[in-house]
Amino acid sequence: MTTPSGHFPPGHPGYQQQPVYGQPVYQSYVQEERPRLNGTRIVRAVLILAALAGMLTVGAGLMFWLGSPEEYAAPERTTLRAQTGALAPSVGPGGPGQPLTQADPTAPPPAPPLPAAEPLLPSSPKRLIIAKLGINAPIKSVGVDKKGAIETPPIGNPNLVGWYRGGPTAGEAGPAIMLGHKDTQTRSAVFSRLHELRYGDTIEVIRGDGTIAIFTVGGVEQANKETFPTNRVYGNADDAELRLITCGGTYNRSTGHYVDNVIVYARMTSTRLANS
Repeated sequence: MTTPSGHFPPGHPGYQQQPVYGQPVYQSYVQEERPRLNGTRIVRAVLILAALAGMLTVGAGLMFWLGSPEEYAAPERTTLRAQTGALAPSVGPGGPGQPLTQADPTAPPPAPPLPAAEPLLPSSPKRLIIAKLGINAPIKSVGVDKKGAIETPPIGNPNLVGWYRGGPTAGEAGPAIMLGHKDTQTRSAVFSRLHELRYGDTIEVIRGDGTIAIFTVGGVEQANKETFPTNRVYGNADDAELRLITCGGTYNRSTGHYVDNVIVYARMTSTRLANS
């Protein structure tokens, strides 16, 4: 048997050791006499055999690729496929064009696709920026009302976001809570499109210390106010988390309130200086 190039392998009776200088010397394994080939014909035969071997190799590789396309896909497309396959968060949208859903009470906050960044020292938030929704809004600290519920920002400024000062600041370890109105009696308000955020979207908070905390969305939930997921929203967290809350669902004219809340869950995944 010969190698793919048409030459005998070492150890075969037809193989002769290559000299130190000059071309290797081969002889036929078959013992009967054969007509000699001149140098040109030998070179031509070797080239033809090499070409045939190359074609066979390419053909075999093509058949193997067709049988396993995922294994030989371009790295960029393989990565993209892996990411889009993970777009469904543990709570939130059922899919494109589907209504938001409420998760099981014991479900954990949904995690974004990026690892958490190291928490920062406390610093009051100044502005909230969500480029996808066209939001660039000032932030006002709010407390609790007489009933013990978190206050909403004044309705007179529909572009104002309220940060609950009784909890962590944005970028500090734990869940920072921010609220905004969905609409007013005459127009839409700052969080009118909050339900459009999806897994992997980016939220930025400009802090008083000159840093920008960048959060990545893990999921969105629409929950009935009667069964608000208190533990999932306000529960302890080792990482710097962010919760954005507004109204949603059906508007109850008799009470003057929406029946649901829309909740965005996000985690800080990076930071940068405000002037960079």
